Amino acid sequence: MQFPQAPQHAQMSLFEAFMAKPMQPLFKEAAESPWTATDPEVFSEVSLRGAAGNCLNLLAPMLRELSEERNARWLTLIAPPSSLTQAWLRDAGLNRERILLLQPRGSQSAQQLACEALRLGRSHTVVSWLNPLNSAGRQQLIAAARIGDAQSLNIRLG
Repeated sequence: MQFPQAPQHAQMSLFEAFMAKPMQPLFKEAAESPWTATDPEVFSEVSLRGAAGNCLNLLAPMLRELSEERNARWLTLIAPPSSLTQAWLRDAGLNRERILLLQPRGSQSAQQLACEALRLGRSHTVVSWLNPLNSAGRQQLIAAARIGDAQSLNIRLG
């Protein structure tokens, strides 16, 4: 028994389909709808494995979008890896005029600095590199982000 077959249409390759669509900015929805203290998700975490340079190349588009945020507040980077330099920020196309790079001083930990930056509310997003981050530390970041009406993003490299 044979079934009639519909005429075959040429299928576009994945590359052709991708290129046929107009390019949309990453995180467009997030940029158009600002986070508020009532949003339940004020904490996000990204885990990357591999060479530091490759991990930074994966982060570049995300950080670029966040640095172009139309919000008047800062994108704050807490204790980034040593490979994330001013030169890397420039080469990656980030808006360096909207970015604060902060390192903990004295006995202050990166966790404490991240919480303080979130709590103050002068940053729309605080990106931290806290490894490991336990559930108590995560809860501290969430509470501080809600107080400061900010977003906490932790990057785990490993």
